[in-house]
Amino acid sequence: MQVETFVLGDLQTNCYLLHHDQEAVIIDPADDGDFLNEELSRRNLKLVAVVLTHGHFDHCLGLLSLKLAWPDLKIYLHPADNFLLEKAVDHAQFWLHRQVDPVPMANCELRDGQKLDLLGETFTIIHTPGHTPGCICLLSEKQADDEIYLFSGDTSFKNGIGRTDFSYSDHFKMKTSLAKLKKMKQDDQYSLALPGHGESFY
Repeated sequence: MQVETFVLGDLQTNCYLLHHDQEAVIIDPADDGDFLNEELSRRNLKLVAVVLTHGHFDHCLGLLSLKLAWPDLKIYLHPADNFLLEKAVDHAQFWLHRQVDPVPMANCELRDGQKLDLLGETFTIIHTPGHTPGCICLLSEKQADDEIYLFSGDTSFKNGIGRTDFSYSDHFKMKTSLAKLKKMKQDDQYSLALPGHGESFY
């Protein structure tokens, strides 16, 4: 499996393009679905799924363009964040001061411990509430170079953590989620974290 990172949008969101054998998965399409469709076309890749680490607008505004290009696209999100996807346009227009495309709703649910079979391997869903109620991390299998990826969304960054000052955030749940990730790291369950913003880190 190959992983490519694109930094997109006003909030510099990390969008991850995963691909293998001409199939692709996107983790957090940020706000430039047209660019992503061009990249998929250039590589002759078929997009089979989008996985959202959470429902914030800066991670999902590119969904409409992708969904229009791939009508059977599976869009995965933890249901606790459906309300954020519903409000994504309003939130984006408030923070960005411009009109944005409508955001399609997710059509596939994620839950803690769920196994997703994508691109010929199995990914594990780790529910990490705190930043939002439905935040998740996505854990890969061991790769050919012995790396095990943790796509950590906005739960954990190289030099910080996701905000917990929103009305729906929970500082105490965030502490529990971070303790879970720390224990996973100590147990060598992942090697490289790929966050929603900023640099990857070991």
